[in-house]
Amino acid sequence: MKKIFGWMMLAALIFTNTGISAQSDKATKVWKTLSKITFKKEYDEMMGFKVDIPVFSEDIKKMEGKVVQIKGYVIPVEGYKSHKEFIFSAYPYNMCFFCGGAGPETVMEVYAKEPIEYTADPITIQGTLELNATDINRLIYALNDATFVKDVK
Repeated sequence: MKKIFGWMMLAALIFTNTGISAQSDKATKVWKTLSKITFKKEYDEMMGFKVDIPVFSEDIKKMEGKVVQIKGYVIPVEGYKSHKEFIFSAYPYNMCFFCGGAGPETVMEVYAKEPIEYTADPITIQGTLELNATDINRLIYALNDATFVKDVK
């Protein structure tokens, strides 16, 4: 236990001294705002059972239709190459929603203007935020007209 705590403290020390920019901090905080969501159960005629419907907080609703910067991880849909359409996650692939490690508020669909190259490292992108509370075949968040943002250090 002490060994794990020691590693966590070392990682925190390294992280806080890497010169992360204010731009990057702002992009990371978007996920925190997007996590301010609750769900209600509603019967879905097509599915034949109750499904979780997102209820967006006022903070999230204010972001709808606005251009936001967000930092996270590319979850490729088709191989590990450049993508115009992919899933973006607050967490790395092994911890993301699709592996059972997080909730649906930690991922979003991305529709990029130009292909964004796959990397296992976190990146920052920006685009127009779209909310989805009605189509159960899509994720609850989407980022449209997304572009890669180079982090300034």
